[in-house]
Amino acid sequence: MGGYVLGFQEIDQTQFALVGGKGAHLGELSRIEGIRVPAGFCVTTGAFQRIMAEARSIDDGLDRLLYVKPDDREAIRALSAEIRRTLEATAIPDDLAAAITRPLVRLGEQAAYAVRSSATVEDLPTASFAGQQDTYLNVVGRAAILQHVSRCWASLFTERAVTYRLRSGFDHRKVHMAVVVQQMVSPQAAGILFTADPVTGSRKVAFVEATFGLGEALVSGMVNADIYKVRDGEIVAKAVAKKQLAIHASPAGGTQTHAIGPERQQQPALTDAQVVRLAELGRRIEAHFGRPQDIEWCLVDDAFQIVQSRPITTLFPIPAAGDGENHVYVSVGHQQMMTDPMKPLGLSLFQLTAGRPMYEAGGRLFVDVTHGLASPASRASTLEVLGKSDPLIRDALQTILDRGDFIRSVPDEGPGWVPPGGAPATPIETDPAIPADLIARSQASIAALKRDIETKSGSALLDFILADLEERKRTLLDPRSLQVIMAAFEATWWLNEQLQAWLGEKNAADTLTQSVPHNVTSEMGLALLDVADAIRPYPDVVAFLQHAESEGFLDELTKLAGGREARDAIRAYLDNYGMRCAGEIDITRPRWSERPTALLPMILGNIKSFEPGAGERRFEQGRQEAWKKEQEVLERLRALPDGERKAQEAKRMIDRVRTFVGYREYPKYGIVCRYFVYKQALLEEAERLVVGRVLREKEDIFYLTFQELHEVVRANQVDDHLIARRKDAFRSYQALTPPRVLTSDGEVITGEYRRDDLPVGALAGLPVSAGIIEGRARVILDMAEADLEAGDILVTAYTDPSWTPLFVAIKGLVTEVGGLMTHGAVIAREYGLPAVVGVEHATRLIRDGQRIRVHGTDGYVELLP
Repeated sequence: MGGYVLGFQEIDQTQFALVGGKGAHLGELSRIEGIRVPAGFCVTTGAFQRIMAEARSIDDGLDRLLYVKPDDREAIRALSAEIRRTLEATAIPDDLAAAITRPLVRLGEQAAYAVRSSATVEDLPTASFAGQQDTYLNVVGRAAILQHVSRCWASLFTERAVTYRLRSGFDHRKVHMAVVVQQMVSPQAAGILFTADPVTGSRKVAFVEATFGLGEALVSGMVNADIYKVRDGEIVAKAVAKKQLAIHASPAGGTQTHAIGPERQQQPALTDAQVVRLAELGRRIEAHFGRPQDIEWCLVDDAFQIVQSRPITTLFPIPAAGDGENHVYVSVGHQQMMTDPMKPLGLSLFQLTAGRPMYEAGGRLFVDVTHGLASPASRASTLEVLGKSDPLIRDALQTILDRGDFIRSVPDEGPGWVPPGGAPATPIETDPAIPADLIARSQASIAALKRDIETKSGSALLDFILADLEERKRTLLDPRSLQVIMAAFEATWWLNEQLQAWLGEKNAADTLTQSVPHNVTSEMGLALLDVADAIRPYPDVVAFLQHAESEGFLDELTKLAGGREARDAIRAYLDNYGMRCAGEIDITRPRWSERPTALLPMILGNIKSFEPGAGERRFEQGRQEAWKKEQEVLERLRALPDGERKAQEAKRMIDRVRTFVGYREYPKYGIVCRYFVYKQALLEEAERLVVGRVLREKEDIFYLTFQELHEVVRANQVDDHLIARRKDAFRSYQALTPPRVLTSDGEVITGEYRRDDLPVGALAGLPVSAGIIEGRARVILDMAEADLEAGDILVTAYTDPSWTPLFVAIKGLVTEVGGLMTHGAVIAREYGLPAVVGVEHATRLIRDGQRIRVHGTDGYVELLP
């Protein structure tokens, strides 16, 4: 058929660049045994490039598009319309027109055809933007087909498609358009088949939507569809809709809408047997493509014809166990307050750091809790430990257990959820010297690491890091470290439970744990107030910092009055905390020391919002509030029957929690300190690989696992295609929301709070820091864009330790992720901020600037008028 046209039988997936996503999929579908595809052909991207070359004036429009911002809708509208007009008006050369219409002789010149655009970027597994280009139905005759092929070419430049490419960074000149010309069928019914449930993600459930006539009625939203769910060859759910309209081909070309008679409106479009047969065809297509598919189908004379199939891109990937057994996975990111995707080096290093096996999916880590849920005793402890941290996880796990058939029960073998390193042994005495000694040992170990790593390079460097990780695991799993953390948790729980039982007071431990010693994370927030104090007296420095964009700004400061003092204050802060950053458990994230401008909005906010000495005053105020609370609680307890004993027990627990709870933040700080030392050494190694022409850029090492990097350093060669694929995959993971709980079927199980004590319209969450506060919500997803004023309430997805400096400026906290002992909760209590975490979709349901009331004691958020 020449270079401009290919029949479906001549096409396979490898010709994506020639026939686009739809074309490549149709070619592949035509090759699957037992799958019927309406006959047709593709007009290749070669034809499109020929037309673009003919229409010289388009070049000018494309040049101008380079300088348009994605949100400048007027400019995009005008330019894209001009390009479309030019393309549609360009005459198709005779030889090209003859090549496009030649297949019609064989397929039928007066038959009706569907003409669909097929772009070279549209149906990539990682870029789902179906419907960005056009489809024309029931096109009859040579002239009409040529005209609609031109329209499809022009549809590459619709306003929506141009905006999408500008936003996603796709180059307009590198995206080409093929066109699919396919024989129309006149179906009795048509619709969509998802080979996985698009709502829950379960790969075992096929989801069918069906209506009378052509499927366009569904796609355009004109009618409600019949909906079926099929599992293991059986219909497990069925809802027949009232179908008032159907779209059919019109004899004159195009389509027309028909009303469906009242007697047929409630009839199902398919029989149950047809639905089951369709689901089986879907499984065959899925097996061929190797991933779940979104399939458009037609029913013609009791036979199914497949019009289109593309990957479902919204499903969260499943961790690979590879044993065919059922598994239940719990998200690590929700415990670590970091639900963004991590790059391969970050994932593998965190796996090497962790005390238990972790599984990767969608750029996130998961732990397999199946074993812990299998026996009655271990089930109870697993649910209790995870439930204390996050009730939504507990509820989701309970949902799976209630089904009764997913997890095989085994007899009791012992406790279920054991913290990494085993259960802590005997309790320890309440001695402030213990956390102080643990911290001193950790600091000495990091100093030794910095000294010893300097002499290492090549394979020896990676061997050294591996050995250091093992050594660190031993110190982290030092029984005393775990005992201190568990003692703090247990004392917190004891105080909350007993003081509620004895005094009717909820979450009393929140106030009692304000301003405790040794909390490296809360100290970091207060220390940035001291940095602001050092800079505030120098207006020239403040003015300079307001516009500083270069990461080298510290060296420029010395030219200004007070600049040396400002530089020294910021450098001293970076010496202590510069290894931290948002998403710090991923070694590949830029640290504050690497990108000090990240601190400037917070420093400038502190200069504006606070008086000198605020850091010290803030700490002292918290200490006084905790002391006052302690006196009040003890006094009230003494007035009770057996009050002296109760007061003594409570006093013992208050001392215990205040001695130990600050250390809770330290092990993570120790890990992050080590990560930064590793990172600097690994980037030096990467620099050598760039100089040796092994790598293109230093940051490419972030897309290799630690084990792969070891091999690259040893062999001095790298697979460039692997790095490119990893970069594409990482981009696609950024669009996915990780679930708290996921099964090996791919089903996302969402937990609920199941509470009936909330005001109407309130958003439920987990109460982690007591108090009620009302104020302006600031919805902030990127710390660098934080513009907070005193009295604001921070609403965000998650807060890992790097967000702490913002806490000094706010009056309350609401997050989508978090538990009783995750970082945001611990720091909120210490700063005395009412906080509710685990509020599903908070950043979408609460508007930036809206007034809200945060009930930190009872765990809900009210949206105020």
